[in-house]
Amino acid sequence: RISSSSSSSCPVCLNQAVAVGNLTVTAFSKSHDAVDPCSFIVHSNGTSVGVFTDIGKVCGEVVRNFKKCHAVFLETNYDEAMLVNGSYPRHLKNRISGGQGHLSNVQALNLFTQHRSSGLSHLFLSRLSKNNNCPQLVQDMFRPAAADTKIILASRYAETEVYYVSATRTSLSYLKPQPQAAQMELAFG
Repeated sequence: RISSSSSSSCPVCLNQAVAVGNLTVTAFSKSHDAVDPCSFIVHSNGTSVGVFTDIGKVCGEVVRNFKKCHAVFLETNYDEAMLVNGSYPRHLKNRISGGQGHLSNVQALNLFTQHRSSGLSHLFLSRLSKNNNCPQLVQDMFRPAAADTKIILASRYAETEVYYVSATRTSLSYLKPQPQAAQMELAFG
């Protein structure tokens, strides 16, 4: 249960940090067609990583939290032309693009270019639709706007490399995953 109250009976309360080991996780409200939808920011040692997926539209809470992040998993769910011209039934197209579904490539790019902080070192483009998006299209849109932010496409078919994310811009490096590693890890500095 997600609640904006400070009741100790709810496991996650909006805008209140919850300790998980040496990490703190803060949930915040967003627009999506689910009950009490929220996204998260994970904090450790002054570094913040945001998970911004399943977002219907960019609202004030999304902007406020996006500006705090050193790295972000950002939904780039669909290309508008591919969705309009695709095979999905009209009701599903309307659900996806109707403000409570998912972010388009253009909406995600606008969030990135207009609201990124100077400390945003890594942007993981994620949650790409298999039917209504194209990885190369997304990369081609974001790379020219990247400046000194590393743009990484999070594939639906392969694990993403393990990256070291730090609040200081001097440590923009990535770690090669170990061949036997079967899970993704986040390393905070």
